[in-house]
Amino acid sequence: MRISYRASVRILAILALGPALASAQGRKQDMRPRVPPPSITDYKPRSTLVVPEHKVPRAKFPVVDIHGHPPALTSESAIRGVVSAMDKINVRVMVQASPSSGDRLKTQIAAVKAAGVADRFVFFASINLAGVGPGSGAQIAAQLEEDAKAGAVGIGEIMKGFGLTTRKADNTRLAMDDPELDIVWQTAGKLGIPVFIHTGDPAEFFQPHDYKNERWLEMALFENRRFFDRSRFPSFEDLMAERDRLIARHPNTKWIIAHLSWYANDLGKLGRLFDRFPNVYGELGAILYDLGRQPRFAREFFIKYQDRLMFGKDAFTPDEYPYYWRVFETADDYFDYYRDYHAFWKLYGINLPDEVLRKVYYANALKVIPRMPVAGFPEK
Repeated sequence: MRISYRASVRILAILALGPALASAQGRKQDMRPRVPPPSITDYKPRSTLVVPEHKVPRAKFPVVDIHGHPPALTSESAIRGVVSAMDKINVRVMVQASPSSGDRLKTQIAAVKAAGVADRFVFFASINLAGVGPGSGAQIAAQLEEDAKAGAVGIGEIMKGFGLTTRKADNTRLAMDDPELDIVWQTAGKLGIPVFIHTGDPAEFFQPHDYKNERWLEMALFENRRFFDRSRFPSFEDLMAERDRLIARHPNTKWIIAHLSWYANDLGKLGRLFDRFPNVYGELGAILYDLGRQPRFAREFFIKYQDRLMFGKDAFTPDEYPYYWRVFETADDYFDYYRDYHAFWKLYGINLPDEVLRKVYYANALKVIPRMPVAGFPEK
């Protein structure tokens, strides 16, 4: 077979380049650093990106924080300190969601009235779910009615131990849909008060603690955030299914799911939850890192479900609130989150329309939570 001159030149060129191509291919396969690499906690590169920045120290509209954990509101000095911090960031009303029932609840309600700021706080009543046995539900419901008479406007925060670690009187795990507690949720529905419930933790906390887990650092820092041992804890999916059965059994009760049910990394799933249960609302505490990394989809989601979302912060650290305002109110690119162990990525603004901001910041809370103070909020 005869080969043309041009073809023979191509063959000779390929043969000549062969060793170089093989060498280059070998180099691509070996991507190990040639110097000792930093640890995950040491590597903090400086960003060289230069883009417009719009810091937002105060929320554009007054805010109801439905997930407040301020210090105990029992002294005028403590109360005044919290109010001063709220004023600086434009939080108009805070829900005290820390454990509070009976005398503790009454003492705090009396203290804010005595300090002249009864229009700045409302109180959720906690419920004691430890050692549930026959008859416990009726006792808890009776105490709830007493707390509502004293001024409580909701139940909560029901902490994540419910479903994870709380034990019954017989030392078995207290399932979230345990029928013994049906009377409690029915009582909340009868009283017209919402149930603010924190179920589980981020789904990655229930997965193996390996280098593919994007919450590796947080799990390494906090041993009590590791729930992957199936002999001790239910799976994330089983826990949420248990919670959903509870909600389905009580359609006349208003439910506020803390932390968006830890579905902020899968807003489609959260949307399906909202579509299935018209009596369910979502609270935004401690999931900003997920919203801020998907600005376009998050914005669409907020617009679609604007009547179902309420602002909440969780930890009362005033200098962290402006990160929320910046994500919600601007279109800024690539800025820091406030806790690196939550997220090693940057945030982006989702630039919500004013109509949506008003609903998320205050209007939905005023609609869902009874006897809310209305002074200081826009009429529109």
